[in-house]
Amino acid sequence: MSHASYELKAEARERVGKGSSRELRRNGFIPAVIYGDKQAPLAIALSTNEVTKRIHAGGFMTTVATIDVDGQKIQVLPKDYQLDPVRDFTVHVDFLRVSGDTDVTVEVPVHFVNEEKSAIKIGGVLNIVRHSVEFHCPANDIPEFITVDLSGAKIGDSIHISAVTLPKGVRPVIADRDFTIATIVAPAAGVEEASEEASASASE
Repeated sequence: MSHASYELKAEARERVGKGSSRELRRNGFIPAVIYGDKQAPLAIALSTNEVTKRIHAGGFMTTVATIDVDGQKIQVLPKDYQLDPVRDFTVHVDFLRVSGDTDVTVEVPVHFVNEEKSAIKIGGVLNIVRHSVEFHCPANDIPEFITVDLSGAKIGDSIHISAVTLPKGVRPVIADRDFTIATIVAPAAGVEEASEEASASASE
């Protein structure tokens, strides 16, 4: 279900700082940092093209990768990346060191299925409260997405996290209540309700 793992070649960076980062980028590399697992952060340089390709392929934040730093292979999970807002290439990546059973926290996208078997078929509107959900899960078993089955959902129904079948070991970060993922509202007239639900969830 999750994307296949992949390997990236990297070099350790001796110099860290604005000047050296600019120089790296000019030469087709981006600065990145591997941290976590109670070890000192490791500054590395990666090929910009390789990383940008991975980000565009999808599933970047939910796929464990192996980074080969001058021959030493380190398993990591991307935690954060920055894109250049103008030219849409990657400018920096943070990686977290993981082993297979490390518990990680990830945002997983929500996919909705069987809309045609629900009130949406007769004009109901799917009001998505959460497009993604944060989960704790084992690093080697991160779901690429979670699936919400809308079969039989009627106008006025709310779909909560408890209605979703989650893979083994995957637990929502919000554990103290059964939060709403989506509601099905009446067309047009139900708009006030939908925006109330959205503002209620926004103020959480």
